[in-house]
Amino acid sequence: MNRICELFKITYPIVQGGMVWCSGWRLASAVSNAGGLGLLGAGSMHPEVLREHIRKCKAATDKPFGVNVPLMYPEIETIMQLIAEEGVKIVFTSAGNPKAWTRFLKERGVTVAHVVSSSKFAVKCEEAGVDAIVAEGFEAGGHNGREETTSLCLIPAVRKVTSLPLLAAGGIGTGEALLAVQALGAEGAQIGTRFALTKESSAHENFKQLCLNINEGDTKLLLKKLSPTRLVKGDFMSAVETAEACGATVEELQKLLGKGRAKKGLFEGDLKEGELEIGQVASLFRQLQSVEEVMLEIITGYNHKLNDIQDINKK
Repeated sequence: MNRICELFKITYPIVQGGMVWCSGWRLASAVSNAGGLGLLGAGSMHPEVLREHIRKCKAATDKPFGVNVPLMYPEIETIMQLIAEEGVKIVFTSAGNPKAWTRFLKERGVTVAHVVSSSKFAVKCEEAGVDAIVAEGFEAGGHNGREETTSLCLIPAVRKVTSLPLLAAGGIGTGEALLAVQALGAEGAQIGTRFALTKESSAHENFKQLCLNINEGDTKLLLKKLSPTRLVKGDFMSAVETAEACGATVEELQKLLGKGRAKKGLFEGDLKEGELEIGQVASLFRQLQSVEEVMLEIITGYNHKLNDIQDINKK
């Protein structure tokens, strides 16, 4: 038992990332039932849809679960009031200032974690009064930090500046990786990509199969003039690369991105016109598995590698 397990009242220090169009009640409840912490991805849900997912998640699990809220969400006040009304006990915030809503949530008995991409923002998290920090490295899928710091460098840097419970994110999909980030100072991991590619994920099967067949180098961090986003190779990624190489302005990139492109790609399975987001670690996996199978594989891999290291140290 470590501080992450104690804080969230979970068996394993594994949190499923609250990913847009992937993290519905089926995925979140499955992760929670398997001993981790499932998160609903509020970023792609209208308020009443989120309410429905919270209630379905409560019906599907008696274990702790939470909601991930990007602070740039357009109806943020409505979402936060809804979360309070529904009695959600854990919220992970991201993409914004942790001071904005931490006090509101904590006054209502909510445990708050915030996602950062630098040690500078980790300090701001501690000042804001959050309960835990997620340090997310450059390897992560979807929206990413501008610093482009890899997890291997970011985790020890964040650990130096804060004593808060720390989760690592970005490039983690195996038990061996979980053990590695613990060696760097994290006490657990937030895992997105691996859970996005499970049977319970609400992502489209076309998207899952595409990502289960990519290789190293098949994702790139683009759209840096807007919000840095890791994309999978395909027509849209090629269009973005071409536009950026030609010096496209922010306005031109916004026009290219348009509206609803992530939904089109991740949720509707349009591999030609959709925005396809996944982390670098996807290239390690080839099989569509259930959450239960993934959790067992992670824990087994963790224990085997820990035993290997202990055996080496005894020699």
